[in-house]
Amino acid sequence: MATLLHLDSSALFEGSTSRDITAAFRKAWEEQHPEGTVVYRDLAAAPLPHISGAAITAGFVDEADRSPEQKAAAALRLELVEELERADAVLIGAPMYNFTIPSSLKAWLDQVIIMGRTGGDTPSAAGTPVTVVTSRGGSYAPGTPREGFEFVTTYLEKVLGGMLGLEVDFIIPELTLARAVPAMADLVDKSDASRAKAYEDAAAKAKALATRLAA
Repeated sequence: MATLLHLDSSALFEGSTSRDITAAFRKAWEEQHPEGTVVYRDLAAAPLPHISGAAITAGFVDEADRSPEQKAAAALRLELVEELERADAVLIGAPMYNFTIPSSLKAWLDQVIIMGRTGGDTPSAAGTPVTVVTSRGGSYAPGTPREGFEFVTTYLEKVLGGMLGLEVDFIIPELTLARAVPAMADLVDKSDASRAKAYEDAAAKAKALATRLAA
């Protein structure tokens, strides 16, 4: 049966739009794969260490000659890489923080990108479909005043698709702060519509992906 690798990175554990939408995707996925496997990492609740000098240099040292720090760092990277390589599909919750992704998600990316294995000419997980739920408090859609400040999809397209060779798809609920910020009161309806569409997209994409993988 298919394996889904599910990552959440929102620092909010309640009231998080990205967590709510990834949960909806996962629920629809599990309904299609009741005997399947979900590997879950909450990158906010259990943060991974940022890439270290030991982690970087370990790849250039024979295993027998590595220091204890290099061995530990290499073992963690191998664990994370193998989770990615075993996954039939990946689900990532990536809210926008200060125009880009949470540092907890960046830490995961830095750990799993290993040139010559997951990155390079023949990435080991190439072709794996990844669905990214990227929520944001305002709107950064084409034609909006802050279109040029959007560094979530633009970055993740390059790193997930360009470096890891994954097949990237996005679900983008916007204007999530409309009900909390008085100045955004006129945008509540648009916020609600965007959230509703995100739920619909999550269910539809999960079911479509499940059908595709079962074919």
